[in-house]
Amino acid sequence: AMKNPLSKKLATVTAQGRLPNLVIIGAMKCGTSSLHHYLDLHPQIQMSNDKELDFFIEEKNWDKGEAWYRSHFKLEADIVGESSPNYTKYPFFSGVPEKMHAMIPNAKLIYIVRDPVKRVASHYLHQYTDRAEQRSLEEALSQQKHNHYLETTRYSFQLHQYLRYYSGEKILLLSLEDMQKHRLRVLKSVFEFLGVDSSFQHPQFFKVFHQSKQKQRLSNLGTLMLKIPFGGRLIPILPSLMSEDVVKPHVGAVTQEMIMSYLAEDWQQTQAMLSADKQASLQMPLQISRHNGSV
Repeated sequence: AMKNPLSKKLATVTAQGRLPNLVIIGAMKCGTSSLHHYLDLHPQIQMSNDKELDFFIEEKNWDKGEAWYRSHFKLEADIVGESSPNYTKYPFFSGVPEKMHAMIPNAKLIYIVRDPVKRVASHYLHQYTDRAEQRSLEEALSQQKHNHYLETTRYSFQLHQYLRYYSGEKILLLSLEDMQKHRLRVLKSVFEFLGVDSSFQHPQFFKVFHQSKQKQRLSNLGTLMLKIPFGGRLIPILPSLMSEDVVKPHVGAVTQEMIMSYLAEDWQQTQAMLSADKQASLQMPLQISRHNGSV
């Protein structure tokens, strides 16, 4: 039965909260923040206030335990969920689908992909802005094996980690480009996939969350100040000295070619999955037709 818009009320069933039945598993820099917000607007859906719970990752929050995880889902709604793009960063974080399936075997999963070159560049910019990356984009991609930027963009490879545990009908595959061009149609398909009122619309569906603005990062002086007691207080007072504009990386033809040659087979399989069924009933093994996937 459809619930009215006031259906998101505090759960009286249990003070401990509940386990989610929806997880947006990634990919990083592919629109997960926007989708998280859009879904939370729906009266039958409650997304976690903290978007990235990273619970099923051994190195992150797994040790906090099930009670901690449940505590993020205390509202009564047909669908409750979270969004953690780190869940599709195998092999850097491993064992995630296994842990997830052991705890929430009936959950539905959503995975968003985008143009591989653009995702790599956006991921690099994110790391560079956080000063977690000091190299140029070319240097960062020079070693292809076990490369964080490239492996996270192997969408089919990442999905297949989940298909060992979850049947294809439980995974919805979307593309950021499709979500940008056909927002209402894509959201309708997501609502249908989740079994909630698919006619629901909201003005905020056309707002983009976490959109790239002029990015800034701490300068060397700003970084030094953070290491000094109370030095961080000077950063907002002297912004011109403490921070610097970040220039969006230009992805040259040679770098683009390298990215796409490394990812070509995986991207082709991903495109086949996307086009095979818009409702993404992912079947294994996939019969991949040989065609050149354009970026």
